[in-house]
Amino acid sequence: MSELLTILDAAALAAVAARHVRGESVDFEVAGVLVASIGPAGAEFRLGPEIAEAALGTPDTQPSARGPGWVVFRPRVTDRFAKDRAEAWFGLAVRIGVAPSGSRSSPAG
Repeated sequence: MSELLTILDAAALAAVAARHVRGESVDFEVAGVLVASIGPAGAEFRLGPEIAEAALGTPDTQPSARGPGWVVFRPRVTDRFAKDRAEAWFGLAVRIGVAPSGSRSSPAG
């Protein structure tokens, strides 16, 4: 978790996302909207239903218990590809999180 947490902390700093430690997890919020979380199960990103479904076709992912717009990412190795995915998904989650409420499920909204 520590490598992924370092990546998400840097992304959160760049995106001005709030960081909250909650037990074993760290949550990231933008404008009061939870956009990502990392804990023992891996990193979870709020990507919207369509993108989360597509993301599930990539390695080291699984559906999140948070719902169809979320994906869990738990890379076995945090190589440059895993880092790129985590940064890209965090950035997308932030953009979705700050979108007007009618378009939060899709970045194109």
